[in-house]
Amino acid sequence: MQIALAPMEGLVDHILRDVLTRIGGIDWCVTEFVRVTERVLPASAYRKLAPELFTAAQTRAGTQLRVQLLGSDPQCLADNAAFACTLGAPVIDLNFGCPAKTVNKSRGGAVLLKEPELLHRILREVRRTVAADIPVTAKMRLGFDDKGGAIECAQALAEGGAEQIVVHARTKVEGYKPPAHWEWVALIKEAVNVPVFANGDVWTVADWQRCREVSGVDDIMIGRGLVSRPDLARQIAMVKAGEPVVEMTWQEFQPLLNDFWLQARKKLSPRFAPGRLKQWLALLTRNYPEAVLLFDQLRRENDCLRIDAMLGVELPLNAELVS
Repeated sequence: MQIALAPMEGLVDHILRDVLTRIGGIDWCVTEFVRVTERVLPASAYRKLAPELFTAAQTRAGTQLRVQLLGSDPQCLADNAAFACTLGAPVIDLNFGCPAKTVNKSRGGAVLLKEPELLHRILREVRRTVAADIPVTAKMRLGFDDKGGAIECAQALAEGGAEQIVVHARTKVEGYKPPAHWEWVALIKEAVNVPVFANGDVWTVADWQRCREVSGVDDIMIGRGLVSRPDLARQIAMVKAGEPVVEMTWQEFQPLLNDFWLQARKKLSPRFAPGRLKQWLALLTRNYPEAVLLFDQLRRENDCLRIDAMLGVELPLNAELVS
């Protein structure tokens, strides 16, 4: 069984990937999508979203990072995939699941599920261009506004060369509205001859157990569930290993939250760092009463020095901050 951390645009950046993978249980993670349009992007564009490429495409915990591309031009995606591999990408992932309107309007993400023939061409061209020892994978939803084409799309991806398919078990129109339709993951699993990962609505160990029963797949990708319960992957791994589940307490977790803040302070401007902290805290309130209290205290605070004091952290004397 593999547990993957989902790529969530504007949320699961390299800082959060670092913190979450250090907690344990995550087998691999994925970059926020790299938007590909008309040319091969410069190395700086990749390294901005994936600084882990400087460290053998691994997080500090040694968790593998895959590079995800988003676009609709088969040749341009293939050329960018090949270039990303020269920078150290160990796996190329292709995004056919993003539901954002701005992305879909410019022919990217889930809107391409209306064109299974194009999905096949993209996978075939990327697979043909990328070195044979570099896996190519894909992430999809069940369709744009209708689930009827889900199996055809999955087959197009698999026959084009996808070595794994992650299925977010909703359509684009359904967004993140519950429930996730795990029964469709089971149908897709029976229709393709490559590993299928289930994604969507796994917030607890019990959710994972139900997802596994309904979908028939062991492998799973978790996004919001892991961001709001950072030790969820570790809990699932404990159950899978037949070990008693020991949940991380807030007291155990807070040093990691403080480290997240310190990294945000160093890598983001004072204008944006507080927002990143509040964004994560808002999701943590789902599981931690202490996060509710802290979020209420920080809700209107935008001064980084005052936030330092409220968290009880001190920047190293030699810390270089973004101005």
